[in-house]
Amino acid sequence: ARNIKALGGRVDVESEQGKGTRVTVRLPLTLAILDGLSVAVGEELYILPLACIVESLQPAPQDINTIAGLGRTIRVRGEYLPIVALHELFGLETQCTKVEQGIVVIIEADGRKTALLVDTLVGQQQVVIKSLESNYRKVSGIS
Repeated sequence: ARNIKALGGRVDVESEQGKGTRVTVRLPLTLAILDGLSVAVGEELYILPLACIVESLQPAPQDINTIAGLGRTIRVRGEYLPIVALHELFGLETQCTKVEQGIVVIIEADGRKTALLVDTLVGQQQVVIKSLESNYRKVSGIS
């Protein structure tokens, strides 16, 4: 109940003898619950929406290429996908300095696939999300 109050919501409990108890959880409309995959990059954890994830795999060295105009790519089922190394994007220290040392998570958004390079997959979980724009300034690369 304390965590729900911290999110601006409330918990109502109604009991009727002989009938039972009803527990109602109310959250503001500005919040949403997201099924996500938790991934680690260096010491940081990130949540990727499960709805965007196509697959994850450990890349083989022969599938990693550099293509003019695209940079580093990975060949997955005949497609060449751009690799976005999250440790480079966010300036993080990592033990996975080579693509083949990490895990590639293939995501698809707006009909385009991208390979995100992460250190490890941590697990699946539900998270409550809240609009960043109303609480924080816009941060490039984060949505």
